[in-house]
Amino acid sequence: MRINVDAAGRRTAIELTERQLAIVEIVKKHAPITGEQIAENLGVSRPTLRSDLSVLVMLGIIDAKPKVGYFPGQSLLPGNAVIDRLASWKVRDIMGRPVVVREDGLVNDAVIQLFVENTGLLIVVDDTGALAGVVSAKDLLKVTIGNPNAAHIPVSMVMTRLPRVVTVHPEDTVMEAARRMIVHHVSGLPVIRERSGGEGEGSGSEVVGRITKTHIMQVLMEQSMET
Repeated sequence: MRINVDAAGRRTAIELTERQLAIVEIVKKHAPITGEQIAENLGVSRPTLRSDLSVLVMLGIIDAKPKVGYFPGQSLLPGNAVIDRLASWKVRDIMGRPVVVREDGLVNDAVIQLFVENTGLLIVVDDTGALAGVVSAKDLLKVTIGNPNAAHIPVSMVMTRLPRVVTVHPEDTVMEAARRMIVHHVSGLPVIRERSGGEGEGSGSEVVGRITKTHIMQVLMEQSMET
């Protein structure tokens, strides 16, 4: 099964995984069905399916209602009003404020900020405030489990550095942001703009926001209710 959309609303193929296809078939046959029931059908744990379900909901292939479960949704087809709006909306319209840490900060500080801000992704900046990388909850979990000295490790030692960081610009479409998250298997993206190089500014990219799957799903739900 291929879902077709690109940054301009033109068609381009995104291939669903075998497990995502299996989820779609289960939802078609048994809707409404809970995430726990889907996991039981597939013989996996509920957390294992979290990212797959998020992708399918984001794409409009399945939908979800609290205390009800998952059911078939509207696929990404030309003329779909919700998808047409997403293709025209800009990242700047729905992005949130960036949650940043310094690359010379400590893992202990990053873990605290992760919980205080209730986020799964921290954006790492250098001493000039330019984008240096990102660090996820998974990155921090890997380094802290079984390591009594992890709290004193610099964030720079565990982060994902440029140029491996996937980013978007404020003027990119929400649909393009969603496509990049799906293709690169990430839950959020830093929103950046290139610095002008004015007085007091360093080189590199300025972090102006962040966009996550949660932001996009909120827009999908709001737009679906209005359609």
